Amino acid sequence: MSMTPLEEIRHSCSHILATAVLRVFPEAKLDIGPPTDTGFYYDFDLDHKFTMDDLAKIEAEMKKVIDENQAFTRKEVSRDEAREIIKKIGQERYKLGRLDDIPDDEKISFYQNGEFIDLCAGTHVRYTKQVKAFKLLSIAGAYHRGDEKNKQLQRIYGTAFPTKDELAQYLERLEQAKLRDHRKLGRDLKLFHIDEDVGQGLILWTPHGSIIRQELQTFISEELRKQGYFQVFTPHIGKLALYKTSGHFPYYKESQFPAFAEPDQLARIAGEGCSCAEMTARLEAVTSQFAAQMNERTGSNMITPDRIMDADKLLDGFMLKPMNCPHHIKIFASQPHSYRDLPVRLAEFGTVYRWEQSGELNGMTRVRGFTQDDAHLFCTEEQVADEVLGCLSLVKIVLSTLGMSDYRVRVGLRDPDSNKYTGDAANWDKAEAACRNAAKTLGVPFTEEPGEAAFYGPKIDFVIKDVIGREWQLGTVQVDYNLPIRFDLSYIGPDNQPHRPVMIHRAPFGSMERFCGVLIEHFAGDFPLWLAPEQIRLVPISDKVFDYGRDLLAQLRAAGLRATMDEHSDKLGAKIRRAELEKVPHVLVLGAKEAEAKAVSVRTRAAGDEGVQPFAQYLERAKTEVATRALAKKKA
Repeated sequence: MSMTPLEEIRHSCSHILATAVLRVFPEAKLDIGPPTDTGFYYDFDLDHKFTMDDLAKIEAEMKKVIDENQAFTRKEVSRDEAREIIKKIGQERYKLGRLDDIPDDEKISFYQNGEFIDLCAGTHVRYTKQVKAFKLLSIAGAYHRGDEKNKQLQRIYGTAFPTKDELAQYLERLEQAKLRDHRKLGRDLKLFHIDEDVGQGLILWTPHGSIIRQELQTFISEELRKQGYFQVFTPHIGKLALYKTSGHFPYYKESQFPAFAEPDQLARIAGEGCSCAEMTARLEAVTSQFAAQMNERTGSNMITPDRIMDADKLLDGFMLKPMNCPHHIKIFASQPHSYRDLPVRLAEFGTVYRWEQSGELNGMTRVRGFTQDDAHLFCTEEQVADEVLGCLSLVKIVLSTLGMSDYRVRVGLRDPDSNKYTGDAANWDKAEAACRNAAKTLGVPFTEEPGEAAFYGPKIDFVIKDVIGREWQLGTVQVDYNLPIRFDLSYIGPDNQPHRPVMIHRAPFGSMERFCGVLIEHFAGDFPLWLAPEQIRLVPISDKVFDYGRDLLAQLRAAGLRATMDEHSDKLGAKIRRAELEKVPHVLVLGAKEAEAKAVSVRTRAAGDEGVQPFAQYLERAKTEVATRALAKKKA
């Protein structure tokens, strides 16, 4: 297996890590240790729980291994020889399973450095001294093979770079990322809350966070009206048969919440076509087992057998909505359409639900319930190109308004060797050509990535890079010839005959939760004036100017601005410091001179102390800054 020079350094460092761990903890059992986009990790089975003090000891031992300048040597062996080597080094618990994963037609190899030998396809640097700059970063739990049914192992994460300067720069970015962590800022700024009693992965939007979300929704809604969209609303659940027709149930079955049925449905379905008690008993056993599994996964006992049904047998059951598109399709199909009606553009801020493993949940960026700024366009084949371009322009407007310029474009295509896609190959070819041609108009480089398409069609994804180089797929546009066929959609063409529409799925934000999580980190909580939950804070020097402050507060609020006044008895410096910690964009200091002159002393987070201005002048400035959705300009 070929690796880049950086991947070789990081892969070699993972082996050096394992070497050091076995020196410090000889009883450790090893699973895997690959390189990653940002570093490397290795998974260990060890009764002792690693601590940060342990990492310091392991790091010191790794430096010794590097100084020993051990050579990395490769040895190819037969499968039987590999088993003997694994047993000899006492690592059969996980390595034998990894050996069985290797196809019969692939070579089996081990790499050895010093006393350490590991089942590995490679590649590595030649000597350990070629690893010049590394750092162990953190410890985490990781289920063996990513399956929560398996034992949880301990994963040590690290990173490595060719030079110490590059490592130092990366570590500085990590420190900056900690300051920007949306989970910490979300808590400190009271933007959102996750409560165990509600459930992990389910976001409670607090008043401040709700303001940001509502402003974003208002912003995109204005753009949608300009482009001729209609807003719709759909329920949070639907019949299972709907998602079987769309394909979401069979294709995404493992990532969905279980289907459920009323007790009378359960009894009726169990008896349909079979009067024997054995069928009823079997179905009851299935539901009992499934309920137990779900309760174990969710840590509750709220799921009971009489509410759950084996979804493959369920005909009239319901499930939480995994996607909005089947509901929008039914709205389109609810009335006849002529070619003159097309395109029909239906938009919704629709909440959907996915079952994510608990270990994969992460604040707002990986959740179990999320709201998409979703839309589905139904058009003629001749309209596809223009409609896709319109969707792409919407994504670009969103990103440019928010100053998110560091992104790449990915055209997700089907993998010809996979069976996860539905529909006719000719239609896939047309849809993929439409995505390619549209991506060429964006003026930025794009990549084509087989295997990244949705099961029903190819897509154009906007992949945003955050402050530490992590990538997040946010906005997306998808071309779909298949769902209109699965739902037998049609419109009447100029020849007075039925024709099949093409469907375009698009979501500029993607998920409101993920987008806001990334946005919090993008701005480090310092939102531009139009987005800030609290835009302006009046800070009176003394209670003698409270009346003046209250008059200004009324004017600000009448102008639609979100303003408060700090009437605490604290000193001025403490009030200003409090506003800074709460990241209020504009602070207006009021004293006797300001009151007499009908003025304010302006302090902004972007530029600092801006001096005294007439209040009327400041008010117009603030209104303009909000109306234009301007980004704050930092002081030079």
